[in-house]
Amino acid sequence: MELWKIILIIVGIILLWSLIVRNRFVKLKNSIVNAKSTIDVYLKQRFDLIPNLIEVVKAYSKHEEELFITVVEARNDYLHSMSLKDATATNEEMNKLIALAESYPELKASEQYLNLQKQLVKMENQLQAARRVYNSEVEVYNNAIMVVPSNIMAKLLGYKSEKYFELSSPEEAKNVEVKM
Repeated sequence: MELWKIILIIVGIILLWSLIVRNRFVKLKNSIVNAKSTIDVYLKQRFDLIPNLIEVVKAYSKHEEELFITVVEARNDYLHSMSLKDATATNEEMNKLIALAESYPELKASEQYLNLQKQLVKMENQLQAARRVYNSEVEVYNNAIMVVPSNIMAKLLGYKSEKYFELSSPEEAKNVEVKM
């Protein structure tokens, strides 16, 4: 009778251990899926953000460029003709420029370009961090399914090692090109 109790306790411990190990594998696998999903989210953000930022910068730069061109043309007209009409037109354009300068002490186009650059750097840093998290999760998972004795359960349950995130081509390692 004592032997059956011991065998029953051993079987119970093995079953409990099996459940704990299996649950750990499931959690680790889910962590990998979550980390991969985070990479996908950042890639989607980059895909959506970069073209929008470029268009905003283009549009804003064009607005300021048009204002500066108008002011320069009005100034040149005034200098060439020295007429009161041209002086008034130049003054109105200069007032617009002064209002713009008062509202935006720094040239906003350059600020927009700096903002674009910061957003691109931020997005790339977030992607890099997400990739590191993914690789860290893969390492923990792979270690769990390869170490003794949990590797026995991993083989029985069909868990296979995951691949680390790697760039598939040298082109992916290059910086994002922003063309305007």
